[in-house]
Amino acid sequence: MQEKFKILIIDDSVTIRQAIEKNLSNFPLEVVGMAGDGKTALELFRNTQPDVVTLDITMPELDGITVLEEMMKIKKDVKVMVITALKDKATGLRAIQIGAKSYLVKPFTSEKLKAAFSRMMGIN
Repeated sequence: MQEKFKILIIDDSVTIRQAIEKNLSNFPLEVVGMAGDGKTALELFRNTQPDVVTLDITMPELDGITVLEEMMKIKKDVKVMVITALKDKATGLRAIQIGAKSYLVKPFTSEKLKAAFSRMMGIN
């Protein structure tokens, strides 16, 4: 049996968090937490040590770039997929330089999310 990866879903929109969870339900994942702001996200990250994170950039408390920098200090090998409405290429590039493995622009289709997630996880 394939091992399950622990995933933390971070987005300030409840609708987006639910959409990500629903669309990734066929993957070998266990949702260990969901957060709507950067401060809660970092607390959950420290406590659950997930293997995978989906991360919004624009959030209350702490923005996604700051959260990403902190997560990389805590667990360097975590796979982070940034999912954001920001179409600014510099932000995406900055996230990749810090350690994000994937970048997806909102609004996304379930096909785009699944394809990007599969690529990031190395699943065919």
